[in-house]
Amino acid sequence: MGEYLSLLMFPALIALIFLGLQISFAMMLSAAAFGYLVFENVVAYQLLSKIEETASNSVLAAVPLFIFMGAMLEKSGIAERLFHAIHLWTRRLPGGIGVGTILLGTIFAAASGVVGATEAVIGLLAIPIMLKHQYDKRLLSGVICASGSLGTAIPPSITVIVLGPVAGVSVGQLFNGLLLPGLLMAGLFILYVILAATLKPSLAPSDHEEAAAVPLSEKLKLTVTALLPAAALIFTVLGTILLGLATPTEASACGAVGAVLLSVLYRSCSLSVLWESVLRTVNISAMILMIVMAGNMFAGIFFATGGMGTVQSLLMDSGLNRYAVLAMILLIAFIAGFLLDMMSVVLIIIPVAMPIVRLLGFDEIWFCVAFLVILQTSYLTPPLAPSIFYLRAISPPSITLKHMYAGVIPFILIQIMVLTAVLAIPELATWLPEKLTQTTWS
Repeated sequence: MGEYLSLLMFPALIALIFLGLQISFAMMLSAAAFGYLVFENVVAYQLLSKIEETASNSVLAAVPLFIFMGAMLEKSGIAERLFHAIHLWTRRLPGGIGVGTILLGTIFAAASGVVGATEAVIGLLAIPIMLKHQYDKRLLSGVICASGSLGTAIPPSITVIVLGPVAGVSVGQLFNGLLLPGLLMAGLFILYVILAATLKPSLAPSDHEEAAAVPLSEKLKLTVTALLPAAALIFTVLGTILLGLATPTEASACGAVGAVLLSVLYRSCSLSVLWESVLRTVNISAMILMIVMAGNMFAGIFFATGGMGTVQSLLMDSGLNRYAVLAMILLIAFIAGFLLDMMSVVLIIIPVAMPIVRLLGFDEIWFCVAFLVILQTSYLTPPLAPSIFYLRAISPPSITLKHMYAGVIPFILIQIMVLTAVLAIPELATWLPEKLTQTTWS
């Protein structure tokens, strides 16, 4: 009875979310209710053990540290200085401001890993400049949403830090596997903007005159003072992880300290900046870790009631070949991405999917990278795209939902191209982890 009862946990969860209950509380309530029906009072011990398991997971310590690093870069004005330096070099390109915005998204994603925060910072910096230069509002919207979404595809992604322990896969190897697809995606975003602006210059009017007014010496000075320190910070974080010199937690601690030191060097560090960064870190970390804890409770009860075995039997007895089963899992993840935030999708689907992926003989890193790309695609896809809601919150009324929906479509197609490439060429996700010596973390 419990095996089939557990399958009702998912519709019950969706119903609670639609009734307005917060996702974390909806998962905890579903877990407690269904666990009590099967195990009665013993469920309390099961749920408490999941709280202890989450609290003792050392990899999750990287989450608040990465968030603090991104918050310091934003609050101290380092991100704004970085955008200005990038903008100086990309102005002469067709769609130069859009290209600079995507580059900033790539860099900020590599220094933060929080999707919503990345989009908010980029939007606040780039929207006024793009409107000033009369960029097409559809292109503007697509560029901001796509740039912000890179926080999922460019390491060190907070989503990956949560996914690794849940999937039983090394976080460091996931970072390695995600790097090439993430950079490919960012490169295709840039290529699209350049091609669109070249074929139709009215989409992205250039500012050659302003670019010519800045002497080369000034450009070099800004590059040295803005780009190089940020590059050094990113290498301290991402480079040490990829080369196996540090765990994600150790690298995140170095990054947090490095962000503070950069703000001191730029003379923008103050008690108010530190306080605002700490508050932002606490708010976002509490939200993420609460969802992680609730997701562990939900998955634990689902497993304990035999739900995993039931799902596995249903899929294996369906007569579908292994690639059709894989496609079904990715489709479910894509649909779930409409309704839930990324962390919740990871915590609900990955514990169910990973045993099936292993049983079918698929490479774990390859599957996780494809899963993350599909999640990022759902993040951008209307009508319930979270990226559009973030943009709506920071954009002026002149940028309408119609502009946003139309603007993200080309970037969604690019993400589908990257997903297709990852599925067709597994080496995109597996080559770098195999080449780089990597310590495995639990």
